Amino acid sequence: MSMIGEYLRVTAAELGRAIEDPAWALDFVEEVQDAEGETEPAPAAARHFSTYKTWDMLRFLLARAEFPVNVIHGEEAFAEDEDWGYGPPRYLRAERVRLAAEVLRATSYAQLIRGVEPAELTSAEVYPLGWSEPGSLEWGRPWYDGLTQFFDAAARAGDPMLVWLD
Repeated sequence: MSMIGEYLRVTAAELGRAIEDPAWALDFVEEVQDAEGETEPAPAAARHFSTYKTWDMLRFLLARAEFPVNVIHGEEAFAEDEDWGYGPPRYLRAERVRLAAEVLRATSYAQLIRGVEPAELTSAEVYPLGWSEPGSLEWGRPWYDGLTQFFDAAARAGDPMLVWLD
C-alpha cells in the first residue's frame, strides 16, 4: 500500500458543510475524484490534486526551507474521529491557501533542492526511501510544479482546501 498526499479545493460553504458533516465531505471527495479521474484536468483547472508518494519528500524540503504554511498535512483539524486513509483530514483556510500560493510561486523547485544531498533524505527516513538512485531529487519536481499551480488557482478563486493522506 502507498501513502498518497491528497488535496481538494472547496468553497467556503463546502468547507463549512465538511466541518459539520465529515461523512458528507468524504462522499464529496470521492465524487470529485471519480469525476476528475475520467477527465484528468490540469492542476490549475482541477478541484482534486495528488502529490502521489512525493508528499513526504516535499514535507522534508519545505520544512528545510521554513515554509510558513503546512501544505502537506493541513493546519486545522476536523473529522478527528474519521480516518481518510492515514489519519483524519485537515484543512487550510482561504487566507492560508493564499499565503501558501504566494510562497510556492516565489520558491522554485531548484531552490528547494539546492544543497540537499540524497543521503539527508535517507537519514531522515523520508518516505518512500530509495534516495540513493541517480536523479532521485528530481523525482518530486512535477508534483511540486503541479502543487504550485493547484494552490495558485485555489488562491485566485479564494478557495479553502481539504488536505489528507490516503
